[in-house]
Amino acid sequence: MATTIDELAYVEASKEKASLAFENDKQMARFELGVSMLIHKWEALDLAVQNGWGGPESAEKRDWITAIVIDLFKTGRVVEVALIEETMLYAMMDEFETNVDDDSALPIAAQILEMYKECAEENYSTVENLYQAWTEKQKSKEAKREIQIGDDPWNPDVSGSEGEEEDEEDLADSPPPLVHDADHDVDMDAQKNEPVVDEDGFELVQKKGRKPKN
Repeated sequence: MATTIDELAYVEASKEKASLAFENDKQMARFELGVSMLIHKWEALDLAVQNGWGGPESAEKRDWITAIVIDLFKTGRVVEVALIEETMLYAMMDEFETNVDDDSALPIAAQILEMYKECAEENYSTVENLYQAWTEKQKSKEAKREIQIGDDPWNPDVSGSEGEEEDEEDLADSPPPLVHDADHDVDMDAQKNEPVVDEDGFELVQKKGRKPKN
């Protein structure tokens, strides 16, 4: 049986406080971590990041969505589940041009509100469980990556890892290394054309190549 979520559920700051921000640093830090973990659990957003729907800065945009949800509590005196959900959905539309209409943001929003209440009582069990689950997921991904890119024991002709190949490709795309000369840096590819100096210190004229500009 599906759990009914009250979209009008809310938290409100006490009269003497200007916002819902925790004054205790530990409470605030745990709450922010928890929000980050829950935002990472949002499958619609995770899919958008993995596919780069927000461009090359998709991961940074996810962090920004986390930040604006946290800001609701840092700057507001009243925060409702519906407000959190709307903030997430509008951010997805603005940053990823994606209209999420599967109601997947609603349970995340409700969990964020409940977690705030727990942190207000200095109960960090949910945050710790979320963080542990996230770290285990990262370890699992790393283990799978190592298995996939490891050497093939059945094919001795195949050696090295995908990671090494990527490093080689990175080196191939990077500019040639430079060696330092007393007066200037010289491109390694142009070393064959570098000046030839005789024992008296005079530069000899060569038919090909020219001295790089300082």
